Amino acid sequence: MSARDIFHNLVRLALQKDGWTITHDPLSIDLADGQLQIDLGAERLIAAQKQDERIAVEIKSFVAPSAIYEFHTALG
Repeated sequence: MSARDIFHNLVRLALQKDGWTITHDPLSIDLADGQLQIDLGAERLIAAQKQDERIAVEIKSFVAPSAIYEFHTALG
């Protein structure tokens, strides 16, 4: 299990309260040159259109003394 952002569980709970079903925690995507991990994968049925809407959520908090440093770290 990887280290989680301090807001991970709060974001997960907020998504669930908004009607999202958490399908992956974390969501792993295989790429040709490696693997990408996104914090959460979720989906919910959009009844009006009868299609699945899917999202991938990456959770980041900026708690270090330098928000600019944290921002650049988050971007990679």
